[in-house]
Amino acid sequence: MNKFLVKYPALLRWLYPKRISHLPESGSIYLTFDDGPVPGITPWVLDQLSKYQAKATFFCIGDNIRKYPEVFQKVISEGHQIGNHSFHHLNGWKNPTSEYFRNVLQTEDLINKKHPKNPKPKMFRPPFGKIKNSQARKLSKAGFKIVMWDVISWDFDSNIKKETCLKNVIENAREGSIIVFHDSEKASKNLKYALPKVLKYFTEKGYAFKSL
Repeated sequence: MNKFLVKYPALLRWLYPKRISHLPESGSIYLTFDDGPVPGITPWVLDQLSKYQAKATFFCIGDNIRKYPEVFQKVISEGHQIGNHSFHHLNGWKNPTSEYFRNVLQTEDLINKKHPKNPKPKMFRPPFGKIKNSQARKLSKAGFKIVMWDVISWDFDSNIKKETCLKNVIENAREGSIIVFHDSEKASKNLKYALPKVLKYFTEKGYAFKSL
């Protein structure tokens, strides 16, 4: 891991300006959570956010929405934004565009069924950050905004120390940053250490946490 991988590369911002990685709004930080909803982990995240009146965006896996609808509804009921993270956490580089597109639409149909008032535009974050240009074009034509990130915590990597996970965020986030955490079992150790400290640190700096 290095700083290049913690921060979204400037070259990719230049090559793909329509992919959202940072917002210019003054005084705000944008927390995002991938791979949920998951019992135990997602409700814990919601409790932490509530302590700071923070809003966030949850990029949900369709199959997890299907398996844990009550957790999904809890995210909605607490006023957070919902994004699409595909149905089966597909790697775009390893899947044909037609299959990838169907998998994303399968999740979007489920989101619309479970959360018909989900605000538009539709948001999609590619799992692993890997998406072919053909897939991105097709999703954009279907009305999706592709959301990447400004800072990734690396909470999902068991080889990363929890202190490093926190440092990744504290040292690299700035106003308008879109930050990636994961509400998953795999990330839970690092997440449970870093998230409360991130919320406290940036709140004390005067930032507000908003959904996308």
